[in-house]
Amino acid sequence: MNDGNAFTRAEIEAGRRLFAGEWAFLSASGSLRSLPAMAAPEIAFAGRSNVGKSSLINALTGRNALARTSNTPGRTQELIFFGGPEPLVLVDMPGYGYAATAKSKIAAWTELIHDYLRGRATLARVYILVDARHGLKTADDAILDTLSDAAVSHQIVLTKCDQLKEPELAGRIEAVKAAIRKRPAAFPDVIATSSRSGDGVAGLRAAIARLLIERGHLPKRI
Repeated sequence: MNDGNAFTRAEIEAGRRLFAGEWAFLSASGSLRSLPAMAAPEIAFAGRSNVGKSSLINALTGRNALARTSNTPGRTQELIFFGGPEPLVLVDMPGYGYAATAKSKIAAWTELIHDYLRGRATLARVYILVDARHGLKTADDAILDTLSDAAVSHQIVLTKCDQLKEPELAGRIEAVKAAIRKRPAAFPDVIATSSRSGDGVAGLRAAIARLLIERGHLPKRI
């Protein structure tokens, strides 16, 4: 699978080490008041309901059940924080768009998502997960607008890429790249992944390690 990203062997190894230790649940927050104190840099995963955020977090950390997965859209209704041995926190965000729950609850956690994205000083990057089978949708626009307005570093990650043939996947990647060129705050490269096959997971780990090294959170060799 070629997603257009180039990582050195050192970056791949740095990513492997970054996620190699034990990871654990830290906390769950349903409101800004209950957010944990800001400390380590945070990497958040956002996306439409049922796009595969929890599955990707499990794949990154090598833990099958760290983040709870479900076939029911809208199961994650809080910001879920996970920590590991390195100075890094992963944040599993509620899915936006369709969810099998009350509209009032959807509105509440949608507001929480936007408030968190706008006001979290320790937020190093947001990965917007997009189902490769469907590409960017109107539901993604509000989150992308919020991130652009708040000048928060963000990048598109395609999920479930194993369900597309190579030519179709290549076309999807190019279509997403073309769409985000209109958004100067968005990182220009697209990372293609599959939690089921493991494709692209090492690259995503490397991308996160590279970011933390560039920002001085990790030494160049970890």
